[in-house]
Formats: sequence, structure tokens, C-alpha cells
Amino acid sequence: MGAERSPGRVTIDEWRTLLRESHDVKYEYIDGYVHAMAGGTQAHARIAGNVLGVLDAILGDGPCIAYPLDMATRLSESRYAFPDVVVTCEEYESVALREETEIASPTVVFEVLSESTELYDRTVKSAYYRACPSLREYVLICTDFQAVEVYRRAADGWGMFHVYRHEDEVELTSINVRFPVAALYRRTNVPATPPDGPQNHLH
Repeated sequence: MGAERSPGRVTIDEWRTLLRESHDVKYEYIDGYVHAMAGGTQAHARIAGNVLGVLDAILGDGPCIAYPLDMATRLSESRYAFPDVVVTCEEYESVALREETEIASPTVVFEVLSESTELYDRTVKSAYYRACPSLREYVLICTDFQAVEVYRRAADGWGMFHVYRHEDEVELTSINVRFPVAALYRRTNVPATPPDGPQNHLH
């Protein structure tokens, strides 16, 4: 989701206080500044919910656990984001705790794209995610048509990239799961193929 930057610098503790006092708006914390998260469409919310449901069913009681947008995700000492869905596989985070509101070691993050957030998610936020040492895969989910982009960390950096279309199965190697692309779009009106036909490419 997109973000609007605040005018003044704040500390991490001040940001955490802001989150506790604000029930309707999520604020990301980036290098001393807070960014109010923009709202999304019904399709956006539905896709994010489908991602969470699919992952929860596959991961079961294993070492990895998926969380929705409610959880702040620590990317570095000075950066905390709110991905649409985050998966962590750290042993100490494999059980949900009543008092915890942050994920310290993300393994996979998912962002559902929209017209207002796509540029930010592909550029600025992508750079923040790639700099996070624990992150292994970064997933972008399109809403113009059914397509999922997976960026993977390799030994020499983030050189691996794969696009999955409507008829494909997404593979996330870092958490050893596979699921149909179509499952993420269940009960939405997102078309299976690009408006001008399957020859269109992602931009």
C-alpha cells in the first residue's frame, strides 16, 4: 500500500506511541519519518485475505507463520513497514504472542499493487525490502490482471525474478510452498489475462 510522508522527524518510541493511539491508520517508520498508509479497494483487501488464507492452510503448524497488514515488520534499525502479508520463520516468532505487535525477521513479504501504490512498491519500498538481511523473497501481486511477480535473493544478490500467470502455480522456495495464482484472486473481478490479450507484458 502507498504512503504519505509526515513533515517532521520522530523517534521510534514516538512512532510506536502513535500506532497505539491511532486505530484507523497505519504508519510506516522510515529513517525518522512516519508515513500514513493509504486505503485500498475491495479487490485489494480480498486478494490480501486470500494470500493469508492460502498460506495459513499450507504452512499449518510448521516453523513458518503468516501475518496480515496489522503487523509492523522490522526491515532495519530505522525502518519499519506494513506489508500486506508477511511470513516469518524465526523460531522465536513461530508462535503468535498476545503482547507482540512487530515482526523482527521477515522471510517473505507480499504487496498487492494498485494504481496509486505500484510505483512506490516497485522502486522505493522494493529497495527497503531488499536491504533487509532476513528477507528471502519479495512478492508483488497485480490487480490489473492475474499475475504474480516473485523476486528471490540469490548468493550474489536479488538477481532472480519470475512472473506467474493465471494458469501457473506460484513457487516460494524460501518457505517451500506452491499454490495456484488463481487462488489469490478468488471472489474478485480481476481478469485472468491482460485487457489486450495474453501477449501483453508486465511493466
